[in-house]
Order: sequence, then C-alpha cells, then structure tokens
Amino acid sequence: MSSIENAAPIVVVGAGLAGLRTAEELRRAGYEGGLILIGDEARLPYDRPPLSKQFVRGETDDTTLRPAEFFADKGIELRLDTAATGVDTAARRIALADGSELEYAQLVIATGLRPRRLPGLPDLAGVHVLRAYAEADALRDELADATRALVVGAGFIGCELAASFRASGVEVVLVEPQPTPLAGVLGPQVGALIARMHRAEGVDLRCDTGLDTLLGEGGRVRVARLSDGSEVPADLVVIGVGSRPATDWLTESGIPLADPAAGGGVLADEVGRTAVGGVWAVGDVAAWLHDTGVRKRVEHWTSAGEQARLVACALMGAEPPTMARVPYFWSDQYDVKIQALGTPAATDAVTIAADDGRRFLAYYARDGRLTGVVGAGMTAQVMKARAKIAAGAELTEVLTPS
Repeated sequence: MSSIENAAPIVVVGAGLAGLRTAEELRRAGYEGGLILIGDEARLPYDRPPLSKQFVRGETDDTTLRPAEFFADKGIELRLDTAATGVDTAARRIALADGSELEYAQLVIATGLRPRRLPGLPDLAGVHVLRAYAEADALRDELADATRALVVGAGFIGCELAASFRASGVEVVLVEPQPTPLAGVLGPQVGALIARMHRAEGVDLRCDTGLDTLLGEGGRVRVARLSDGSEVPADLVVIGVGSRPATDWLTESGIPLADPAAGGGVLADEVGRTAVGGVWAVGDVAAWLHDTGVRKRVEHWTSAGEQARLVACALMGAEPPTMARVPYFWSDQYDVKIQALGTPAATDAVTIAADDGRRFLAYYARDGRLTGVVGAGMTAQVMKARAKIAAGAELTEVLTPS
C-alpha cells in the first residue's frame, strides 16, 4: 500500500501516451488508491506516431494502446471526452468542461500539445492539421480522392505526410520557410540529405518559401499562393508548422509555466515535480530540469515512458530507477528509418561519416565532444554510438577506426 493513499484519487489529466504510462507505472509501483485518467477525446488512449504514416495510408485502422478491459483490470477510472478547464491548487480541485469539479490528492499534468495554425487563412474544406485521431481520420478520407496535395512545413510530421502522400500516388508540393527540411532540428547539412531523398521520390520541395494564402471554389481549397508569389493547385492542404504545449487551462492556476518564447510548458524538476505541492508534469507538455541546468521539453515517444517511471517513483517516495541518459527518436519516411541518439542540435558541428546517396550517417559534436548521431537506414551504426554519447566521448574517438 502506498503512503500517499488518500480519500481523494491521483488524477492524471491527459490520456495520451505519457498519461497512460504514468497510470500504468503507478499501479506497477504498488499504488492501490483511486486513480483517474482524464482525456478530452472520446477514444481510448492511442498511439500518435502511426497517424502520419500507416494510418493515413490506410494500412491500419486502430492504434489503440490498451483495450477497455485493461483499465477495468487495473482499477484505472477513465473519463474520456472530458476536458479540464482549470485547477484550484489550494483546494486541490479540477474544473471540468461539463461544469463539474473533481477533487485530487495528487495531480499529474500530461495534456501534451496542440497543433499550431496559420492565422488569416480562409475557412475552406480540404485544409487540415494533424495531431488527433479525428484529424487523421478526416485526412485519410480525403486522401482517397486527392490528386494534388500541399504540405506546409517540412518538420517530422510534414516530411512523414509527404512520404505517405507519395506512397498513395498523390502529387506533393512541400514548402518550408527554412533552407532545408528539419534545418531547425538537425541542421542544414543533414536537412539537405533529407531534401535529396524527398526530391528523389518526386516531391516538389520548395525551401525558403512559405504559404501566403489559400484560394477556394465552392467552399473547398483549390489553389495555394506561396510567399514567392507563385500559385500551385491543391485539393488537399496540411498545415504542419509545429505545436504548442496545451497549458491554456492552467493560466490562472499559479502553476509555473515556461516562457512561450523558450518553448513553453509546465516547469518541473528532474522527476516531474512542480513548485506547487501535489502537482506534477510529464510528457510533451512538461519542461523538466535536465543535467545542463536548463528546463526544456522533450517531444519524443521514448521519453514519455521514461518520465512516467520517474514520476511514479517520486510520487511513491521510492528510489528512482536508473534511466537511459541518451535520448532516442526516429522518423519513418519512404523505405528509410531516420534515427537519432543523443541531443543533436542545429548549431552543432556535423560530420557526415557515410553517405551512399540515400542512406547516411552523421555525427554531431559540441566543443569537440560527441552529442548525437543521426542515421538514415543505418540502425546498427547509430546504436553503436550510444555508449560514447553517454560518456561524452571526443568526436575523434568515433571517427578513428578501432
């Protein structure tokens, strides 16, 4: 039995991966008290990464993470289609969209992200953002009849969607205001290699270019006018210009939030504890304290599970597990898996160690020390670098044959 058990439950707000994993880890750690998982969507918790790939291409219909029976077996009360609208941290009560309130003993914030939208665009059919299942479902329905698509933003989601659309036989124009795809994340050198791959697959990639406006006919998008004055026909448009933390419901709560200019999110320590008693944060919405002394959000699938274990242990007063110190993320585009280990940054020095025209391997270094590795179609080579990244090895150690 847990020493933190109380008549009030632990409430996890956000039924995505991070929220689900936190509830699972609390039960695994021995917590036997009330446990409520709140989600603003009507669906059971589901996996988001396949939405831009297998789901939108029609290769899978279900990305549910756990069946309904799982929650009953674990004693996790699900409140779906229920949005939290505010929290009174002094009274430890959450306000819900239906007008009701819910008392909590401990609150875990796991509300994730909301997609950014471009202001000033006309309200036309055929224009989408992608974050939630319903958005992916609507996009998949329209993709079946589309012939020409415009994807705005060549980040991971935009690149994955461009690849999925090409696999479905749709002509694609991909526009990106930066010099290359993923330039802000992986830098222009690796971005240029990703650009090469998309162009080889027939994508009309236009960098240093943005969207000016959309033109429609009969209430549906037909043409996009770009920032360079050119116009491209499109019967399907996806806006993929990033996301922001879903913290609007916390603005009057007194829970410290990061400056939006610095990425935003809920400020927390190295185990997810906020400065407000009984309040924790986990997943994409959480700006955790890192080894560098900086609080920042990490929007990676693997990080959600790692953070959930730390939060659960801290809530239970248990010794935290030894966590993987090397972040990992990936992106599937065409027949290539792009993988990254460590903390590669656009400002790092980049060394391209291998490049066969499609597959590549790139090392990232800061002050001569290895910070990360990014590979496309080179899984073994990427994974071999994990120990050296963890040790902060000199770049020369991985470049010099052993």
